[in-house]
Amino acid sequence: MEKEFCAGVIVKPHGVKGAVLIYPLSDDPDRLKNLKTIRAVGKGKEIHLSPRTLTHQKNMLIMTFEEIKDRDEAESFRDFELMIDRSEAVPLKENEYYAADLIGLRVEDKSGLTGTLKDVFRTGANDVYEVELPDNKSVLIPAIKQCILAVDTENGIMKTDIPEGLL
Repeated sequence: MEKEFCAGVIVKPHGVKGAVLIYPLSDDPDRLKNLKTIRAVGKGKEIHLSPRTLTHQKNMLIMTFEEIKDRDEAESFRDFELMIDRSEAVPLKENEYYAADLIGLRVEDKSGLTGTLKDVFRTGANDVYEVELPDNKSVLIPAIKQCILAVDTENGIMKTDIPEGLL
């Protein structure tokens, strides 16, 4: 189980007063503005940043931090990941999982096929899981109850029923 999550990535500076454009990786990016500090990691460095403001621009965020005063400082944070502690993440509902906890699970299909969950893709209707098979091929499985029979993150196993047409 991951102790912290990447909530977003700083893409580039925004304006001349130290704001940054962020690609959010969270279901609730507005939570970022309520945190006291966010750990920024990149280029072999890490620094704790104190959020000041957050606004939305299409599918991106514009944020200011106490520690970033101008465009040059903002530029030095390009490609930094914004890490938050698991305790500050969005609470899960029943049968919901953090993608970071699913990646790496051993996937066992009722047909006997096994693989490893490599990635989680967000789509409009439901998530889609990429499962790498022993022959290094991948299969995409919709994250719906008809296909995902059980998830056991503690033991690292996901039980599936992959429809024939997907294999």
